[in-house]
Amino acid sequence: MFPTPTRVFLTKGVGIHRHALTAFEFALRDADIEQQNLVFVSSILPPRCELIGHASGVELLKPGDLTFCVMARAETDEPGRHVHASIGLARPADPGMYGYISEHHGFGMNATASGEYAEDLAATMLASTLGLDFDPEAAWNERKQIYEHSQVIIDSMSITASAECAADGRWTCAVAAAVFLFS
Repeated sequence: MFPTPTRVFLTKGVGIHRHALTAFEFALRDADIEQQNLVFVSSILPPRCELIGHASGVELLKPGDLTFCVMARAETDEPGRHVHASIGLARPADPGMYGYISEHHGFGMNATASGEYAEDLAATMLASTLGLDFDPEAAWNERKQIYEHSQVIIDSMSITASAECAADGRWTCAVAAAVFLFS
């Protein structure tokens, strides 16, 4: 049994190559997590899990480690097609309460829209868990104001990788990840 993660950092990357797998590898390199044995997990931010910066997080990684993460990934070899991969994160004000991480990926959205969507997903899941009264059909900006003024959600954020496939049709891969650390 693994211990509960104590830290998390967000990262993103884009890779391009004639082979899909190599494009994915290059995206992981761009995100600084290519030397890890990645294990994909679902979307709970553990209680008391500290959000740290990218550089600090990468510094703590060791090549070959089993590394747990929530990952969004999109890839295409269709010239001109836009790919996006986003991670949204919402943290409660109470450090003893868990938060949410969401992943969103696909085609056609720009980076801003994809990031807002992922952030909205995470914040809405957390808000509903905390019993906040809100209209789920209201626009994200309206709900975000409710969340910010509620005093129960400390913050929400997102990170997004996006790219457009080149005219030559080489594979283009976008990844975004919330990477967990146990030390």
